[in-house]
Amino acid sequence: MRLVIARCSVDYTGRLNAHLPLATRLLVHKGDGSLLVHSDGGSYKPLNWMSPPCRLVSEEPEADAASVGVIEQWRVTHTKSGDALVVKIYEVLHDSSHELGVDPGLQKDGVEADLQRLLAEQVGVIGHDLALVRREFPTAIGPVDLLLRHPERTTIAVVPETGDAAEGSQPADRHVAVEVKRRAGIDAVEQLTRYLELLNRDPHLRPVRGVLAAQGFAPQARTLAADRGIDCVVLDYEAMKGTESGLPTLF
Repeated sequence: MRLVIARCSVDYTGRLNAHLPLATRLLVHKGDGSLLVHSDGGSYKPLNWMSPPCRLVSEEPEADAASVGVIEQWRVTHTKSGDALVVKIYEVLHDSSHELGVDPGLQKDGVEADLQRLLAEQVGVIGHDLALVRREFPTAIGPVDLLLRHPERTTIAVVPETGDAAEGSQPADRHVAVEVKRRAGIDAVEQLTRYLELLNRDPHLRPVRGVLAAQGFAPQARTLAADRGIDCVVLDYEAMKGTESGLPTLF
């Protein structure tokens, strides 16, 4: 990667013409050929850029450009569209190249797969006296994230949003179907409703209660879930990561 801080002007020609007047900017020329033009603002977004596949050629400035102070000209041409980004450099303040190597890529934390895995290890977050039947329990229209089971038909009470025990109790369902989302909207409620309709047709499973577990809920989702008899449980991802799962560890 080459990093150049220079006083420059930039012109883009092609499907859209654009001009950046003379100013001090950061030019980032990456190993894939792309060029990004940044200012000291605007966060991560460049002022202008050329995406690969493209090719950068350094040119001698024309006489008219040289007469007004241009010392170097970069022309970056897209190999398919022919669009061009022309950078006229008046002064170079910094120029360095760095070998970054192969990037392993972004590793996201707290995605739905992480939430599902932790919840499968800590089913007590949903309610007491529950055991995991399996993750990704199949139905005719796709798998429900978790299917849980009460060892016996007993009584249980769950406080929506917390999973804590409440005063009093109600008849427990034999199975609990749990759909896990980062943020649950109406679509999530509809999805779980369809799963419950299919699961409750199976005499070996019914009655099956539905629980929508998420880090956050749209207000409309809460309303619809309550109307469908589906409980909403808020997941605290950081707390779940800090809870011992009961699985054997090395130390």
